[in-house]
Amino acid sequence: MANLGNEPIRNARDLKCFEAEMSLEERLPESSILDVFISSADQRPDAPAITMLMTGAADEQPRQVGYAQLLGLIRRAANMFSALGGPAPGVAYMLPSLVETHVTLWGAETSGFAVPINFLLQPDSIAELLKASGAKILVALGPHPQLDIWEKALQLKSQIPGLILVRVSPPGDRVEEGVIDFGSALMAQPDDHLTFGEARGGNDVAAYFHTGGTTGVPKLVAHTHRSQLVAAFGGASMCGYSSSDILTATFPLFHVAGTIVAGLSVFMASAQMLIMSPAGLRNPAIVEGFWRLTAQYKVTLVAGVPTALGAVLQTRVGEYDISAVRAGLTGAALLPPAVGHRFTEVTGCTLFEILGMTEASGLISIDPACGDGATGSVGWALPYTQVDVLHQKADGTLDQACDIGEIGVIAISGDHVSPGYSDPKQNNNVFNDGVLNSGDLGYKDAQGRLYIAGRSKDLIIRSGHNIDPAMIENAMTTHPAVAVAAAVGMPDAYAGELPVCFIQLNEGAEVSVTELQEHAQSTIDERPAWPKKIQIIDTIPLTSVGKIYKPVLRCEAAKLRVTDLVHNEMGLGDANIDVVDGGARGMRVTVSVVKGDKSFVPALEQALAAYLFEAKVQIV
Repeated sequence: MANLGNEPIRNARDLKCFEAEMSLEERLPESSILDVFISSADQRPDAPAITMLMTGAADEQPRQVGYAQLLGLIRRAANMFSALGGPAPGVAYMLPSLVETHVTLWGAETSGFAVPINFLLQPDSIAELLKASGAKILVALGPHPQLDIWEKALQLKSQIPGLILVRVSPPGDRVEEGVIDFGSALMAQPDDHLTFGEARGGNDVAAYFHTGGTTGVPKLVAHTHRSQLVAAFGGASMCGYSSSDILTATFPLFHVAGTIVAGLSVFMASAQMLIMSPAGLRNPAIVEGFWRLTAQYKVTLVAGVPTALGAVLQTRVGEYDISAVRAGLTGAALLPPAVGHRFTEVTGCTLFEILGMTEASGLISIDPACGDGATGSVGWALPYTQVDVLHQKADGTLDQACDIGEIGVIAISGDHVSPGYSDPKQNNNVFNDGVLNSGDLGYKDAQGRLYIAGRSKDLIIRSGHNIDPAMIENAMTTHPAVAVAAAVGMPDAYAGELPVCFIQLNEGAEVSVTELQEHAQSTIDERPAWPKKIQIIDTIPLTSVGKIYKPVLRCEAAKLRVTDLVHNEMGLGDANIDVVDGGARGMRVTVSVVKGDKSFVPALEQALAAYLFEAKVQIV
């Protein structure tokens, strides 16, 4: 069983001692994902691995699955997939957060490889992912009143010859002809051994995860058993997981945050995950009852994306006893300082940030959950891995290390780094001799802590979902009046960023913003990518080589949002707003308030603290 150490990691010194005490090979004897579940079942067979809530109602009887039972279900699933798809089959799934989702994921990795699919994607995009991955089997949720997963699955089966469709439905439901019933097929297999030989492991591909969130042109990232194990081990050790921990599982299981740091890491420590409904914190009832459930199940670790935790923190704890909570964990999007401060006010604990990336098997660095934390920091690199901040040359290649406090590109190396994309042509300037160019900008402090300063990647991150601006831009330029379109993220206190699109019209063309919005909604398939605001401007700024210069537009988008906040929402018509690119958080915002309005300063400072940029209020 993985040796997570006797003492928790709190700081850089503890981390160095942890690495010096024994090698990674000594600490992590597991060679396959299945080994993790075998070890945990041997150590704690009857202990709950998963507690599943469907509604979160006060009188709900949760479904509990112990470690021995979970191991048996995973073996059954691996045997089933092998029987259906032959040697090392690819198994894609479109499922919300369920016990069956975990059984599918880890069973698929044991027999072949998994392909987790964001079921919010449109069928055409999903079809491309299935074809690119080579998946033979698709496991999907059956008919549901709020989800159209099954409708998409049937469409995919008709589009892809030979696709084997497996339906997850309540027991007794009749399935369509030519469709496999998940429950029946699962229980027809043995649970005490594998029928097809040895489990996959080592450098075998365990999964292909797609990047791009809900939108954009996805890439398939390969994870090996080794890369996932090292990432999960790093997550468990840096978070200080133990068998007594109970963690709120609210991340979706098509995302690496849900599968690794809030998934495999938990199982590696023989801890317990509390699945808070299939929709997690997208379920309003769960948000409303979050603190009651936290108290009821004696949760020790609260986890979720900043957006969701921000919503939870608006609800009252009241008389509920949440003293078991020892820390909060967040990731998938940058943490607004105001959310972190509010978490501490409500719980008395620190909300720690995690930096993850699909290309690094889900994890890069963590601010240790047993330490004191540092505002804005994403902590130190995982044990036995390396994170450097490097200068980038004009040709995009990485150069020498940056000085303390100097902003550069974050580069990662270690066994958790993916071997690359399924299409090797996509590896250029990302993977180079085992070093991953993250595309993120950051810096280190004197203690070696890592801070995020912005992104060199041209992405819009809305509530943890990556939106490819090209999707918006390509759609908008199909309008006959549009010459150039440039999409960027506008700061948002709730979602982190919202997509906005700047439009340069063809000479002599006339068009209303309303017409452009209607065009966007009719040509962009994914609702999250619909521009929140469309701004027509005279000229889109360009670089000397003719590329769109987006730093200027990002500043303009921030200015639009802050101007609305200051002038319209707070009524400070005489205030001046200045926004410049750069600084420790990628953008600096200065609001100059006249002396007569100085009483508004505390409220204004509090409002600005909800955003990811640096903000200063001054009196003139």
